[in-house]
Amino acid sequence: MNRQDVRELQQVQEYPAISVLMPVHRTVPDREQNPIRLKNLIREVERRLHEEFDKRRVQAHVEKLEALAGEVNFSESREGLALFVSDSAAQSFHLPFPVTERVIIDDTFATRDLVFTLNRSPRYWVLALSEKPTRLYMGTRDELTEVRGRGFPMTMTGPGGASRIPGGHGVDSSARRDDSHRHFFQEVDQKFGEIAGQDPLPLAVVGVERYLAFFREVSRHQDAIAATVEGNYDESPAHEIARAAWPGIESWLEKRRKDRLNELGEAVGAHRYASGITEAWRFSKEGRARTVLVEQSYACPVRVTDDAGLVVEPVADGTAPGVVDDAVDEIIEFVWAGGGDAVFVADGELSAHDRIAVILRY
Repeated sequence: MNRQDVRELQQVQEYPAISVLMPVHRTVPDREQNPIRLKNLIREVERRLHEEFDKRRVQAHVEKLEALAGEVNFSESREGLALFVSDSAAQSFHLPFPVTERVIIDDTFATRDLVFTLNRSPRYWVLALSEKPTRLYMGTRDELTEVRGRGFPMTMTGPGGASRIPGGHGVDSSARRDDSHRHFFQEVDQKFGEIAGQDPLPLAVVGVERYLAFFREVSRHQDAIAATVEGNYDESPAHEIARAAWPGIESWLEKRRKDRLNELGEAVGAHRYASGITEAWRFSKEGRARTVLVEQSYACPVRVTDDAGLVVEPVADGTAPGVVDDAVDEIIEFVWAGGGDAVFVADGELSAHDRIAVILRY
């Protein structure tokens, strides 16, 4: 799951837009109840749809949900599951934390848990370089999910890959093979950029030294590379690649956290910062925030109190009508939309800033 996936779901406005969310038990014997609970939720959807729609319309939506449910492998799934179905959409996502079990039928999808996952979980890309094939993964902590589609996985079809290198007198087969690999990894880099450009995250690159060298030579995403892992992972399952890549990403994230805290200290000295939820909201909404720093567990419901949407006040009840249930996630979205970044720090590290601060562009 990446930001483009969530944006596409958020753009769907049609009734019924069905959201099914459930926590997933990962240990036996509770794990055996997961398929039954999911089936019961789908039956609840069917019952509620029958109250409003004819049999054919209900059946079409239920069949989509059952198809998504049939693809779920609960022995390998994570702590939460989300299914989304409408006339034009059918998507499922595994989430790295438990969610409240519920069925929502509305004219838009309930994507709050997806936004929370995007903003609160350490996420990163992994490119496992190989000529047969190169695979792209989305990582969340030490778990990887393979990205299939949009060009991936990619198999090298040129000389030295699926086709033989031409031989004969005067042909430098080694140079031809090298050029073919450069061209292939340039295509890999281009396809990666088309995906990662919509969700810029740190990148771990995995592969034998030869492939790593070619990729570094041709890649236009050098600045995104946060970790490099040398080794042959052509036949390795995702969990082995994750075990190799996550320590380097974790070290990079920790360094970034320290760097951003230092930058905040410099910004305080230069009066280019703002503290607290109300100021962070205003400057982020105006596009002036370059970086938002927030304590890991901080969430704050607010009510917008002006027509321009720049002024908010914290409230106690996040479920009250007209209330934004978590201003922190909204602020992060504002900053991301403006090309900035978000950094989470340990609880207590921003006590002098009311748990959230932004570094301003000007």
